[in-house]
Amino acid sequence: MFNKVLIANRGAIAARVVRALRQMKIASVVVYSEADRDLPYVVQADEAICIGEAAPAASYLNVDALSAAIRQSGADAVHPGYGFLSENPDFATAVSALGVTFIGPDARWLRAMGRKTEARALMASLGMPLNPSSGVLAGTPDQQLAAVRNVGFPVLVKPVAGGGGIGMLPARDEAQVIDALERARSMSQRSFGNADVYVERLIERPRHIEFQLLADKYGQVRHLFERDCSIQRRHQKVIEESPAPHLPRALIEETGTRIARILSELGYDVIGTAEMLYGQDGSLSFLEMNTRLQVEHAVTEAITGIDLVQAQIRLAAGMRLDAVLPASIEASGHAIEVRVYAEDPRRFFPSPGPLNVFRPPTARGVRVETGYAEGNRVTPFYDPMLAKVIVHEATREQAIARMLDALADFEVVGVKTNIPFSVDVLRSDAFQAGDVHTQLGAALTRA
Repeated sequence: MFNKVLIANRGAIAARVVRALRQMKIASVVVYSEADRDLPYVVQADEAICIGEAAPAASYLNVDALSAAIRQSGADAVHPGYGFLSENPDFATAVSALGVTFIGPDARWLRAMGRKTEARALMASLGMPLNPSSGVLAGTPDQQLAAVRNVGFPVLVKPVAGGGGIGMLPARDEAQVIDALERARSMSQRSFGNADVYVERLIERPRHIEFQLLADKYGQVRHLFERDCSIQRRHQKVIEESPAPHLPRALIEETGTRIARILSELGYDVIGTAEMLYGQDGSLSFLEMNTRLQVEHAVTEAITGIDLVQAQIRLAAGMRLDAVLPASIEASGHAIEVRVYAEDPRRFFPSPGPLNVFRPPTARGVRVETGYAEGNRVTPFYDPMLAKVIVHEATREQAIARMLDALADFEVVGVKTNIPFSVDVLRSDAFQAGDVHTQLGAALTRA
């Protein structure tokens, strides 16, 4: 097992990994930008190293600065968290070149799954169902339009690289797709340094279903059930839950087993999440593979009792899956997570500022993951997520009620938050009935 782990990230996930390492009796090292020097986990970790100015390019995306911190700390492993460089194969390779273990899939899987068109082609060749899509759109405008027509309108234009819903734009006809392609390329280049885009057939009112996978370095892969991540704003998840309401359990088990089999055949390792769309026709189609720990991992932890962060660390250290997980894993009860953002609850614009009051709920059955404390400042440099609130109850109805109570108890003064939006969703007839889909949040906002 590792002696010291450096966490190449910030915020809630840095605090979460520090806690896991303490429980495992492994020394922790956090890195921080000048803007984050006063966040509580910086003091909670065993060591802390400043890696640069506030801008991500100068700190959390700066491979040279991170490499210097790794060398300085003497860490023998690096946990990348989520976002930033967590799925960057060049960073994983740089970590390995230092003789240090990257706590994630091998760099070849970060590379293979990082380009969505190539990942989709690979998974389709091994039997995963796919929604119709194009390859990377290239060539003359007429050639690109021909490729889009072949997919069939309506379509969703998507960047080949990146995530978080950035650059995803719908188009229902040729006039719209020309504009969408130009805008998506611009956003993708600005956000990910890669302007390549492709299109998928747009599924109306789908559900976003994902499967949690753990794998060792010896060919064993298991799925830990599904999460429903259909409640979104701007194509980014806001509310996640498990089990997914009203989905056939036979379909869930069959799909999870199929994904695990495919990844076993490939030799995939450590951790990953297969993201899929569930259509109104009852079909599940593969979207992409996330080669990291997910923001919403706590939902799976709640229903299974498995600490995914500790499991990820043990698998990266070379432990066998059957030594990390129990022989039988059952899903117990129902869990819901709400992401609390410092943002306008209607327009979803970031709301940076001081946390004059920041008092998360502390009631029974409520778990809060955050990187902030009262008196800290939310800066404009990073994702504005303040915290994740997770509840676990025997039934979905009880979990919804518990979450509404928890959000009512969450006191924040100094910045706006999206709590009113999440409360509206949780109270809506559609959500209460389990009639969720990826457009529900937008529909309730318009109403």
